Amino acid sequence: MDEDTALAEARKTRQRVRALIKGAVQGVGFRPFVFRLAEEIGLSGWVLNSTQGVFLEVEGSKSSLDSFLLRLQSEKPPQARIWSLEFSFLRPVGYRKFEIRHSQETGEKTTTVLPEIATCPDCLSEILDSENRHFQYPFTNCTNCGPRFTIIRELPYDRANTSMTSFEMCADCKREYEDPSDRRFHAQPIACPKCGPALELWDENGESRAQGQKALVQAAAAVREGRILALKGLGGFLLVVDARSEEVVKRLRERKLREEKPLALLFGTIEEIERECHVSLLEERLLLSPESPILLLEKKASSSIAGAVAPGNPNVGVMLPYSPLHHLLMREVGFPVVATSGNRTDEPIVTDEKEALNRLKGIADLFLVHNRPILRHCDDSIARIMLGREMVMRRARGYAPLPVYVKKSLLPILAVGAHLKNTVAVSSGERVIISQHIGDLETPQASQAFLGAVEDLQRLYDLQPEMAACDLHPDYLSSKYAHGLGMPIVEVQHHHAHLASCLAENEVEGPALGICWDGTGYGPDGTLWGSEFLIGDYADYKRAAHFLPIALPGGEKAIREPKRIAFSILYSLFEEKAAERDDLAVIQNIDQKDRVLLLQMLKKGVNSPLSCGVGRLFDGVASLIGLRQEATFEGQPAMELEYAADLGETSSYPFEIMEGETLVVDWRPMLLAILDDLARDAAKGGISRRFHNSLIEIAVTIAARLQIARIALSGGVFQNRILTEGIFHRLADEGFEVHVHQRVPPNDGGISLGQIMVAAAKKDLRT
Repeated sequence: MDEDTALAEARKTRQRVRALIKGAVQGVGFRPFVFRLAEEIGLSGWVLNSTQGVFLEVEGSKSSLDSFLLRLQSEKPPQARIWSLEFSFLRPVGYRKFEIRHSQETGEKTTTVLPEIATCPDCLSEILDSENRHFQYPFTNCTNCGPRFTIIRELPYDRANTSMTSFEMCADCKREYEDPSDRRFHAQPIACPKCGPALELWDENGESRAQGQKALVQAAAAVREGRILALKGLGGFLLVVDARSEEVVKRLRERKLREEKPLALLFGTIEEIERECHVSLLEERLLLSPESPILLLEKKASSSIAGAVAPGNPNVGVMLPYSPLHHLLMREVGFPVVATSGNRTDEPIVTDEKEALNRLKGIADLFLVHNRPILRHCDDSIARIMLGREMVMRRARGYAPLPVYVKKSLLPILAVGAHLKNTVAVSSGERVIISQHIGDLETPQASQAFLGAVEDLQRLYDLQPEMAACDLHPDYLSSKYAHGLGMPIVEVQHHHAHLASCLAENEVEGPALGICWDGTGYGPDGTLWGSEFLIGDYADYKRAAHFLPIALPGGEKAIREPKRIAFSILYSLFEEKAAERDDLAVIQNIDQKDRVLLLQMLKKGVNSPLSCGVGRLFDGVASLIGLRQEATFEGQPAMELEYAADLGETSSYPFEIMEGETLVVDWRPMLLAILDDLARDAAKGGISRRFHNSLIEIAVTIAARLQIARIALSGGVFQNRILTEGIFHRLADEGFEVHVHQRVPPNDGGISLGQIMVAAAKKDLRT
């Protein structure tokens, strides 16, 4: 039988599968995995990266192909995430072997860009092995770990499209890169001491002090001596100091102008964290995960961490090394360090070493830098365990830009997010891609970071949005930007976006009752909302209930000075006599001149906007019971009120429901009861917990009145564990279906997702 006849006979028993695998499948060793699997099963064909994902064709018997398709999903590389596997059976064409082909760079870009992945055990073992060529090399990586999002210029994810393109591989790296059986096969950031990026230590003027391993050793010595080190990491600079030294931490705060906001900690090992903090099994797993976020943990009473790291806070934000550079530095330092974002207050994290010399001048004493360019900033993510699962509070390294998948195909929409904790998002088919955390749009640098993220997402995914979505607030920088784009605009009410965000993340539809509680959100009636019970879906909503508004004398100034809100609460209860309550700590903290001024503002309604935000009620109560009269960062009074709560207290305060087309929760009975507790010198912990319990009762009471089976909890207030877990469990016990956020923040970091979903639904209604 000649060769052609044999091929014809084989075609009778063989079939061909063509498959497109979409998801996080580039840069994780997926093609070599496919190669090895095909070889093991005895299949021929090819595999390649495309702008849509991983594209492949394989030929073999029907049973072999069935086994191949099943094992593709069950045995995929650990960091791969398959969102869809589209395949069809076709006539064979006669492939004689299996091969890995060059990437396709044309077509719609639908593949997923991976976030940064924490150092894998294999790479960690190599950098600690004196016999390995990667020994002590701080840029070691493979297909299972290393930089992704911060180094990619465009899709597909190939070395030429990354910031590693200028580093020519040495013979050893090239051999590993081209070997399908090697775990570094097509690891785009592959590098070693011979051919890759290198460290350098600069003084505050940018003069070189040392290179390579000597730079790292001297940098660690400087931290041990109590100096402030600026460290160039994966997504930007970190400021590093000895976390045990009260003096050094305070010096960092003074230089950075960061009075009391908690600072993140970096530990060398999980065992070191367990010596300082209480760590559950779930918390340990998240700390050791590829995402490796900053995780909020409760400090032990015996902790050696300086109190200045998180003043008045029983919790600290901790993380483990997530790059070889961090691992090596922590082994040299030998103790926990503060590792806070390398920026000035309200500015984005610095990414370039020359820019760092300028923007961190006067803060850092030394700069440990490297020559691998960071193409986009990416802060460390922040999470906490709540309801037995992770809740991401800042979505950045390790999570962004992984998409949220929705149940229908969306037209290309750009969402520009909110003003605080800003993220932006774009939609592409069944995906919504949310940017990394950008932050508060309060400074020119933050505004530039916002514009850069908007352009970056569109360029990376080659998207041309057909419409934009923004917040209803006309004065937000993001809203003004959207209105200047010259395309159709959908203005989305802030809390409607919160509701839609929670529904979308949980892959459910409305109608639902959105309990959306935060500090401030612009309402269509021109007042400040924030205690919303919204009945709605993606397309529309009805405001079913809210709290009685509080006047904010001085507007934004009242948010910075909670004592003004407490005074306003007292005025709502006692009118002019509020200024005479010298028995209260809050009145004692307001001088006579300011009392007169506040009374005039409240009586005349001058510069005293109305707000019904639950966050503002937290501020007022924190001030009233003497916890916090002036806030140095956003959310501080509410945090302190949560941490002060006596967890053993089970009682609550009274409240009333005012009837009408929209139900209004009257909190005045609750505040009168709090004043009675203060008069009898009740403990602050008991008052705080009864306040929390009262809010839980309010949520359950309104839900019972409205009788909407599906409930979504969203808004920054639901970063509070006591409140979230209390409301969730009570509603679930009553038979409601309750949804909360997990990998999309409940705060304004999730607004852009909700804006996309609302805009898409409104577009569908019009067409």
